[in-house]
Amino acid sequence: MKKLLCYGLLLLSALTAAAQQPLKVGVAGLSHDHVHLLMHQYKKGQVVITGIAEADAQLIARYKKSYQLPDSLFYPTLAAMLAKTHPDAVLGYNPVAEHIDVVEACAPKGIPVMVEKPLATTVAQAERMAALANKYHIQLLTNYETTWYDSNQQLYTLVKSQNAVGPVRKMVVHDGHEGPKEIGCSKDFLNWLTDPVKNGGGAIVDFGCYGANLMTWMMDGKAPIAVTAVTRHIKPDVYPKVDDDATILLEYPEATGIIEASWNWPFSIKDWEVFGKSGYLHALNSNTLQQRQKDTYQPLTVPAAVYQDNITYLTAVLNGTIHPVNDLSSLSNNLIVVKILEAARKSAKEGKRIVL
Repeated sequence: MKKLLCYGLLLLSALTAAAQQPLKVGVAGLSHDHVHLLMHQYKKGQVVITGIAEADAQLIARYKKSYQLPDSLFYPTLAAMLAKTHPDAVLGYNPVAEHIDVVEACAPKGIPVMVEKPLATTVAQAERMAALANKYHIQLLTNYETTWYDSNQQLYTLVKSQNAVGPVRKMVVHDGHEGPKEIGCSKDFLNWLTDPVKNGGGAIVDFGCYGANLMTWMMDGKAPIAVTAVTRHIKPDVYPKVDDDATILLEYPEATGIIEASWNWPFSIKDWEVFGKSGYLHALNSNTLQQRQKDTYQPLTVPAAVYQDNITYLTAVLNGTIHPVNDLSSLSNNLIVVKILEAARKSAKEGKRIVL
Protein backbone atom coordinates (compact mmCIF):
# COMPACT_ATOMS: atom_id res chain seq x y z
CA MET A 1 0.00 0.00 0.00
CA LYS A 2 2.85 2.38 0.89
CA LYS A 3 4.55 1.56 -2.41
CA LEU A 4 1.35 2.35 -4.32
CA LEU A 5 0.96 5.61 -2.41
CA CYS A 6 4.57 6.59 -3.15
CA TYR A 7 4.13 5.68 -6.80
CA GLY A 8 0.96 7.79 -6.98
CA LEU A 9 2.69 10.78 -5.41
CA LEU A 10 5.62 10.45 -7.79
CA LEU A 11 3.27 10.23 -10.78
CA LEU A 12 1.34 13.29 -9.59
CA SER A 13 4.59 15.17 -9.08
CA ALA A 14 5.77 14.23 -12.58
CA LEU A 15 2.48 15.28 -14.15
CA THR A 16 2.52 18.59 -12.26
CA ALA A 17 6.09 19.27 -13.35
CA ALA A 18 5.21 18.44 -16.96
CA ALA A 19 2.21 20.77 -16.81
CA GLN A 20 4.43 23.60 -15.59
CA GLN A 21 7.03 23.21 -18.32
CA PRO A 22 7.12 26.31 -20.53
CA LEU A 23 5.94 26.01 -24.11
CA LYS A 24 8.60 25.18 -26.71
CA VAL A 25 8.25 27.33 -29.81
CA GLY A 26 9.98 27.76 -33.12
CA VAL A 27 10.21 31.25 -34.60
CA ALA A 28 9.60 31.95 -38.29
CA GLY A 29 11.23 35.27 -39.12
CA LEU A 30 12.51 38.22 -37.13
CA SER A 31 11.43 41.18 -39.27
CA HIS A 32 8.21 41.87 -37.31
CA ASP A 33 8.96 44.16 -34.36
CA HIS A 34 6.38 42.32 -32.23
CA VAL A 35 8.98 39.56 -31.87
CA HIS A 36 10.60 41.70 -29.17
CA LEU A 37 7.69 40.76 -26.89
CA LEU A 38 8.50 37.08 -27.40
CA MET A 39 12.17 37.72 -26.71
CA HIS A 40 11.33 39.33 -23.38
CA GLN A 41 9.17 36.29 -22.52
CA TYR A 42 12.11 34.09 -23.45
CA LYS A 43 14.52 36.02 -21.24
CA LYS A 44 12.07 35.67 -18.33
CA GLY A 45 11.87 31.90 -18.81
CA GLN A 46 8.18 32.03 -19.77
CA VAL A 47 8.80 30.28 -23.09
CA VAL A 48 11.52 28.10 -24.65
CA ILE A 49 12.74 28.91 -28.15
CA THR A 50 13.85 25.75 -29.95
CA GLY A 51 14.97 27.47 -33.14
CA ILE A 52 14.74 30.64 -35.22
CA ALA A 53 14.38 30.57 -39.01
CA GLU A 54 15.89 33.74 -40.45
CA ALA A 55 18.08 34.31 -43.52
CA ASP A 56 18.97 37.98 -42.97
CA ALA A 57 22.48 38.13 -41.46
CA GLN A 58 22.12 41.65 -40.03
CA LEU A 59 18.83 40.76 -38.34
CA ILE A 60 20.40 37.67 -36.82
CA ALA A 61 23.37 39.68 -35.56
CA ARG A 62 21.11 42.32 -34.04
CA TYR A 63 18.96 39.85 -32.12
CA LYS A 64 21.96 37.81 -31.01
CA LYS A 65 23.47 40.93 -29.50
CA SER A 66 20.27 42.29 -27.97
CA TYR A 67 19.12 39.06 -26.31
CA GLN A 68 22.33 37.04 -25.98
CA LEU A 69 21.03 34.30 -28.26
CA PRO A 70 23.35 31.37 -29.06
CA ASP A 71 24.37 30.54 -32.64
CA SER A 72 22.77 27.11 -32.24
CA LEU A 73 19.27 28.64 -32.30
CA PHE A 74 19.51 29.96 -35.86
CA TYR A 75 18.61 28.24 -39.13
CA PRO A 76 18.59 29.69 -42.66
CA THR A 77 15.12 28.34 -43.48
CA LEU A 78 12.03 27.09 -41.68
CA ALA A 79 12.45 23.67 -43.33
CA ALA A 80 15.98 23.38 -41.93
CA MET A 81 14.77 24.35 -38.47
CA LEU A 82 11.92 21.84 -38.47
CA ALA A 83 14.27 19.09 -39.65
CA LYS A 84 16.38 19.54 -36.52
CA THR A 85 13.94 20.74 -33.83
CA HIS A 86 10.60 19.64 -32.43
CA PRO A 87 8.67 22.69 -31.22
CA ASP A 88 5.20 22.51 -29.67
CA ALA A 89 4.20 25.29 -32.07
CA VAL A 90 5.70 27.77 -34.54
CA LEU A 91 5.14 31.52 -34.20
CA GLY A 92 5.24 33.64 -37.36
CA TYR A 93 6.99 37.02 -37.23
CA ASN A 94 7.38 37.43 -40.97
CA PRO A 95 5.48 39.48 -43.61
CA VAL A 96 1.74 38.80 -43.68
CA ALA A 97 1.91 37.55 -47.28
CA GLU A 98 4.38 34.88 -46.12
CA HIS A 99 2.21 33.48 -43.33
CA ILE A 100 1.01 30.91 -45.82
CA ASP A 101 4.59 29.64 -46.20
CA VAL A 102 4.75 28.94 -42.46
CA VAL A 103 1.55 26.89 -42.59
CA GLU A 104 2.71 25.06 -45.73
CA ALA A 105 5.84 23.96 -43.85
CA CYS A 106 4.29 23.19 -40.47
CA ALA A 107 0.89 21.67 -41.19
CA PRO A 108 2.10 18.42 -42.85
CA LYS A 109 4.29 17.84 -39.78
CA GLY A 110 1.32 18.34 -37.44
CA ILE A 111 2.84 21.48 -35.89
CA PRO A 112 0.40 24.21 -34.70
CA VAL A 113 0.95 27.76 -35.93
CA MET A 114 0.23 31.19 -34.49
CA VAL A 115 0.87 34.23 -36.68
CA GLU A 116 0.78 37.93 -35.93
CA LYS A 117 -2.31 39.77 -37.13
CA PRO A 118 -3.85 39.58 -39.66
CA LEU A 119 -4.02 35.95 -40.74
CA ALA A 120 -3.31 36.61 -44.43
CA THR A 121 -3.33 39.32 -47.11
CA THR A 122 -5.94 37.66 -49.36
CA VAL A 123 -8.97 35.43 -48.98
CA ALA A 124 -7.34 32.89 -51.31
CA GLN A 125 -4.32 32.64 -49.01
CA ALA A 126 -6.48 32.43 -45.89
CA GLU A 127 -8.65 29.67 -47.33
CA ARG A 128 -5.60 27.67 -48.42
CA MET A 129 -4.16 28.00 -44.91
CA ALA A 130 -7.46 26.90 -43.38
CA ALA A 131 -7.64 23.89 -45.70
CA LEU A 132 -4.16 22.80 -44.61
CA ALA A 133 -5.01 23.29 -40.94
CA ASN A 134 -8.14 21.19 -41.31
CA LYS A 135 -6.44 18.49 -43.37
CA TYR A 136 -3.62 18.00 -40.91
CA HIS A 137 -5.66 18.75 -37.78
CA ILE A 138 -3.51 21.58 -36.45
CA GLN A 139 -4.43 24.75 -34.60
CA LEU A 140 -3.99 27.87 -36.73
CA LEU A 141 -4.31 30.98 -34.58
CA THR A 142 -3.81 34.73 -34.95
CA ASN A 143 -2.33 37.01 -32.30
CA TYR A 144 -3.62 40.56 -31.67
CA GLU A 145 -2.40 42.90 -28.96
CA THR A 146 -5.99 43.86 -28.11
CA THR A 147 -6.97 40.25 -27.39
CA TRP A 148 -5.14 40.50 -24.08
CA TYR A 149 -6.76 43.79 -23.01
CA ASP A 150 -8.62 43.20 -19.74
CA SER A 151 -11.06 45.97 -20.73
CA ASN A 152 -12.08 44.26 -23.98
CA GLN A 153 -12.64 40.93 -22.26
CA GLN A 154 -14.75 42.60 -19.55
CA LEU A 155 -16.74 44.61 -22.11
CA TYR A 156 -17.59 41.40 -23.97
CA THR A 157 -18.62 39.68 -20.74
CA LEU A 158 -20.88 42.57 -19.75
CA VAL A 159 -22.61 42.58 -23.14
CA LYS A 160 -22.92 38.83 -23.62
CA SER A 161 -23.37 37.48 -20.10
CA GLN A 162 -24.90 40.38 -18.19
CA ASN A 163 -26.91 42.15 -20.90
CA ALA A 164 -25.43 45.41 -19.66
CA VAL A 165 -26.46 47.54 -22.66
CA GLY A 166 -29.18 45.46 -24.31
CA PRO A 167 -28.97 44.36 -27.95
CA VAL A 168 -25.92 45.79 -29.73
CA ARG A 169 -26.79 48.50 -32.26
CA LYS A 170 -23.48 50.15 -33.09
CA MET A 171 -19.77 49.52 -32.54
CA VAL A 172 -16.88 51.90 -33.14
CA VAL A 173 -13.22 50.91 -33.00
CA HIS A 174 -10.37 53.42 -33.25
CA ASP A 175 -6.91 51.98 -33.88
CA GLY A 176 -3.76 53.77 -34.90
CA HIS A 177 -0.86 56.05 -34.05
CA GLU A 178 1.29 58.77 -35.59
CA GLY A 179 2.63 56.33 -38.20
CA PRO A 180 5.04 53.37 -38.15
CA LYS A 181 7.99 55.45 -39.33
CA GLU A 182 7.16 58.27 -36.93
CA ILE A 183 7.04 55.98 -33.87
CA GLY A 184 10.37 54.36 -34.75
CA CYS A 185 9.53 50.97 -36.24
CA SER A 186 12.64 49.19 -37.49
CA LYS A 187 13.69 49.47 -41.13
CA ASP A 188 13.21 45.73 -41.56
CA PHE A 189 9.61 46.01 -40.35
CA LEU A 190 8.87 49.13 -42.42
CA ASN A 191 10.17 47.48 -45.59
CA TRP A 192 7.20 45.12 -45.71
CA LEU A 193 4.66 46.91 -43.50
CA THR A 194 4.48 49.68 -46.12
CA ASP A 195 4.40 47.28 -49.08
CA PRO A 196 0.99 46.74 -50.78
CA VAL A 197 1.77 43.09 -51.56
CA LYS A 198 3.68 41.91 -48.51
CA ASN A 199 1.30 43.59 -46.02
CA GLY A 200 -1.77 43.77 -48.26
CA GLY A 201 -2.19 47.51 -47.70
CA GLY A 202 -1.29 50.27 -45.27
CA ALA A 203 -3.36 51.44 -42.31
CA ILE A 204 -6.43 49.69 -43.70
CA VAL A 205 -4.76 46.35 -42.98
CA ASP A 206 -2.36 47.21 -40.18
CA PHE A 207 -5.08 48.72 -37.99
CA GLY A 208 -8.31 47.85 -39.78
CA CYS A 209 -7.88 44.21 -38.77
CA TYR A 210 -8.31 45.02 -35.05
CA GLY A 211 -11.82 46.36 -35.47
CA ALA A 212 -12.82 43.56 -37.84
CA ASN A 213 -11.57 41.04 -35.28
CA LEU A 214 -13.43 42.58 -32.33
CA MET A 215 -16.67 43.11 -34.24
CA THR A 216 -16.69 39.55 -35.60
CA TRP A 217 -16.30 38.36 -32.01
CA MET A 218 -19.14 40.54 -30.76
CA MET A 219 -21.37 39.43 -33.65
CA ASP A 220 -20.93 35.75 -32.68
CA GLY A 221 -18.75 34.86 -35.64
CA LYS A 222 -21.10 36.22 -38.29
CA ALA A 223 -19.76 38.13 -41.28
CA PRO A 224 -21.26 41.52 -42.14
CA ILE A 225 -23.78 41.80 -44.96
CA ALA A 226 -21.74 44.46 -46.73
CA VAL A 227 -18.55 46.50 -46.43
CA THR A 228 -17.86 50.08 -47.51
CA ALA A 229 -14.48 51.77 -47.11
CA VAL A 230 -12.75 55.07 -47.80
CA THR A 231 -8.97 55.42 -47.70
CA ARG A 232 -6.77 58.51 -47.64
CA HIS A 233 -3.16 59.17 -48.65
CA ILE A 234 -2.32 62.01 -46.31
CA LYS A 235 1.48 61.49 -46.28
CA PRO A 236 2.41 60.23 -49.77
CA ASP A 237 5.98 61.43 -49.28
CA VAL A 238 6.34 59.13 -46.26
CA TYR A 239 4.15 56.22 -47.44
CA PRO A 240 4.17 56.39 -51.26
CA LYS A 241 2.86 52.87 -51.92
CA VAL A 242 -0.02 52.42 -49.44
CA ASP A 243 -2.89 54.23 -47.75
CA ASP A 244 -2.23 55.80 -44.34
CA ASP A 245 -5.82 56.37 -43.20
CA ALA A 246 -8.97 54.29 -43.60
CA THR A 247 -12.60 54.27 -42.49
CA ILE A 248 -14.53 51.00 -42.86
CA LEU A 249 -18.30 50.60 -42.46
CA LEU A 250 -19.66 47.14 -41.67
CA GLU A 251 -23.38 46.42 -42.09
CA TYR A 252 -25.00 43.72 -39.97
CA PRO A 253 -28.72 42.80 -39.90
CA GLU A 254 -29.37 44.80 -36.72
CA ALA A 255 -26.10 46.61 -36.05
CA THR A 256 -23.47 48.81 -37.67
CA GLY A 257 -19.70 48.70 -37.18
CA ILE A 258 -17.36 51.63 -37.85
CA ILE A 259 -13.61 50.99 -37.98
CA GLU A 260 -11.31 54.01 -37.94
CA ALA A 261 -7.72 53.06 -38.75
CA SER A 262 -4.93 55.59 -39.15
CA TRP A 263 -1.23 56.32 -39.28
CA ASN A 264 -2.05 60.01 -38.83
CA TRP A 265 -3.24 60.46 -35.29
CA PRO A 266 -1.51 62.68 -32.71
CA PHE A 267 -1.06 59.74 -30.35
CA SER A 268 -1.51 55.97 -30.14
CA ILE A 269 -5.06 54.75 -29.60
CA LYS A 270 -6.74 51.35 -29.42
CA ASP A 271 -10.26 51.68 -28.05
CA TRP A 272 -13.67 50.08 -28.52
CA GLU A 273 -17.13 51.60 -28.12
CA VAL A 274 -20.29 49.48 -28.01
CA PHE A 275 -23.74 51.08 -28.08
CA GLY A 276 -26.76 49.00 -27.10
CA LYS A 277 -30.48 49.67 -26.88
CA SER A 278 -30.20 50.71 -23.22
CA GLY A 279 -26.62 51.87 -22.69
CA TYR A 280 -23.06 52.37 -23.82
CA LEU A 281 -19.67 50.85 -22.95
CA HIS A 282 -16.28 52.29 -23.82
CA ALA A 283 -13.00 50.41 -23.41
CA LEU A 284 -10.58 53.34 -23.53
CA ASN A 285 -7.38 51.31 -23.31
CA SER A 286 -6.16 47.97 -21.98
CA ASN A 287 -7.49 48.41 -18.44
CA THR A 288 -10.00 51.28 -18.45
CA LEU A 289 -13.70 50.71 -19.04
CA GLN A 290 -16.55 53.21 -18.76
CA GLN A 291 -20.32 52.83 -18.86
CA ARG A 292 -23.05 55.31 -19.63
CA GLN A 293 -26.78 54.83 -19.18
CA LYS A 294 -28.83 57.97 -19.86
CA ASP A 295 -27.46 60.57 -17.43
CA THR A 296 -25.12 58.29 -15.46
CA TYR A 297 -21.52 57.96 -16.57
CA GLN A 298 -19.19 55.84 -14.45
CA PRO A 299 -15.91 53.93 -14.52
CA LEU A 300 -16.21 50.18 -14.11
CA THR A 301 -14.01 47.71 -12.29
CA VAL A 302 -11.93 45.71 -14.74
CA PRO A 303 -10.82 42.32 -13.41
CA ALA A 304 -7.74 40.66 -14.85
CA ALA A 305 -8.54 38.44 -17.83
CA VAL A 306 -7.82 34.72 -17.58
CA TYR A 307 -5.15 34.89 -20.28
CA GLN A 308 -2.77 37.82 -20.32
CA ASP A 309 -0.70 37.04 -23.41
CA ASN A 310 -0.44 34.81 -26.46
CA ILE A 311 1.87 32.26 -24.84
CA THR A 312 -0.40 31.45 -21.88
CA TYR A 313 -3.36 31.27 -24.26
CA LEU A 314 -1.55 29.08 -26.79
CA THR A 315 -0.42 26.74 -24.01
CA ALA A 316 -4.02 26.38 -22.84
CA VAL A 317 -5.23 25.66 -26.37
CA LEU A 318 -2.58 23.00 -26.96
CA ASN A 319 -3.21 21.23 -23.66
CA GLY A 320 -6.95 21.21 -24.29
CA THR A 321 -7.94 23.62 -21.51
CA ILE A 322 -9.75 25.81 -24.01
CA HIS A 323 -11.10 25.20 -27.51
CA PRO A 324 -11.07 28.14 -29.94
CA VAL A 325 -14.45 28.40 -31.63
CA ASN A 326 -15.12 32.08 -32.28
CA ASP A 327 -12.69 33.68 -29.88
CA LEU A 328 -10.41 36.49 -31.03
CA SER A 329 -7.55 34.19 -32.05
CA SER A 330 -9.68 31.52 -33.72
CA LEU A 331 -9.38 30.50 -37.35
CA SER A 332 -13.10 30.98 -37.98
CA ASN A 333 -13.00 34.57 -36.75
CA ASN A 334 -9.88 35.45 -38.69
CA LEU A 335 -11.11 34.01 -41.97
CA ILE A 336 -13.92 36.58 -41.71
CA VAL A 337 -11.43 39.32 -40.82
CA VAL A 338 -9.52 38.66 -44.06
CA LYS A 339 -12.79 38.71 -46.04
CA ILE A 340 -13.67 42.07 -44.49
CA LEU A 341 -10.25 43.54 -45.28
CA GLU A 342 -10.28 42.30 -48.87
CA ALA A 343 -13.78 43.74 -49.37
CA ALA A 344 -12.67 47.03 -47.77
CA ARG A 345 -9.73 47.36 -50.14
CA LYS A 346 -11.99 46.63 -53.11
CA SER A 347 -14.58 49.13 -51.88
CA ALA A 348 -12.00 51.88 -51.46
CA LYS A 349 -10.51 51.19 -54.89
CA GLU A 350 -13.82 50.97 -56.76
CA GLY A 351 -15.73 53.54 -54.71
CA LYS A 352 -18.70 51.32 -54.02
CA ARG A 353 -20.36 49.16 -51.37
CA ILE A 354 -19.24 45.52 -51.47
CA VAL A 355 -21.82 42.87 -50.61
CA LEU A 356 -20.34 39.75 -49.01
